[in-house]
Amino acid sequence: MSVTVEELIAAIEPLNEKAMEAARVRQGKLAIPPGSLGKLEDAAVRLAGISGRLRYDITRCRIIVMAADNGIIEEGIGSAPRTVTAAQAANMTRYLTGMSSMAHYFGDEVRVVDLGIADPYDAPRVIDRRIAPGTKNFIHEPAMTREQAVEAILTGEEMAKKAKEENISVIGVGEMGIGNTTTSSAVLCALTGLSVEQVTGRGGGINDAAFLHKKEVIQTGLDKHKPDRNDPIDVLSKVGGFDLAAMCGVFLGAARYRLPVVIDGFISIVAALCAARLCPTAKEYMFPSHASYEIGYARAAEELGLEPWFLLNMRLGEGSGCPLAFRVLEAACAFTNNMATFDEASIDDGYLDEIREKDCYTV
Repeated sequence: MSVTVEELIAAIEPLNEKAMEAARVRQGKLAIPPGSLGKLEDAAVRLAGISGRLRYDITRCRIIVMAADNGIIEEGIGSAPRTVTAAQAANMTRYLTGMSSMAHYFGDEVRVVDLGIADPYDAPRVIDRRIAPGTKNFIHEPAMTREQAVEAILTGEEMAKKAKEENISVIGVGEMGIGNTTTSSAVLCALTGLSVEQVTGRGGGINDAAFLHKKEVIQTGLDKHKPDRNDPIDVLSKVGGFDLAAMCGVFLGAARYRLPVVIDGFISIVAALCAARLCPTAKEYMFPSHASYEIGYARAAEELGLEPWFLLNMRLGEGSGCPLAFRVLEAACAFTNNMATFDEASIDDGYLDEIREKDCYTV
């Protein structure tokens, strides 16, 4: 790898405050009541801070999907067989899955990266960055070595760098890996100190007995390995997955290369939290999509201080929230780049003086 994790983190810079202030000033002149576009205005300001430009154009959107199998599925914690990871990773490159079918409709690109798919597949467009044929079963041993966790993180950074070099405007972070709600719950517990009950859901759908067993498995792994909550790489290596570690690397890489990056659902936001724990500044580059139906999502979002844009009861994963969030960011660019100011619209905005003075907003 060309850089170390420490070098990657050191290269991440805060948003451009001057550009954000310029965006706020322009928004104050637009022919709308103050603050009336709400979160779109907030997004536009952050896009200015990321790019360093008042106007940002979103011309190419890409979802980066990290795919890998998880040894913990040996414990019967999932409803789907392991072979689904390989099948769906291949199907994503053919735009046949839930996420990729939406991406294809909107003209978004999808890149699938194999970090550790255990079963064979025929999909030449899957990018081979295989570390091992899946992680270990963390009931018995750490999921991976620290070196493997670092390799996965830097693979994510590589994918973000490639997106920047190829003039991608915004990236989203998705995943494919049977068993990864279990690893994500374990990582979230380790990072936050929250209980297994507070962060663990049913994933793709399991019965009561399997759900109870899933929570027991997570607790057993945490008790056995005692991951260091102050060291996200230690947490990822002991109870995480190659996909989670690589997704964490994408979030860090997006910040390094000044790219807006969209968080998908539960697995994605846990990876985002890992990145923010490694480098708090990385959070400034992240945009939420939907609130995952998985109960741990709200806890991770609270830790990050982010509020999701959509409440659609989605729990698919894959990066399925990213095509929706891309459209919101496009809308933020549209009004910033194209809306008239009061002067340009030949409107006397004096009627807003009292509202501006008293900071009143119409609800």
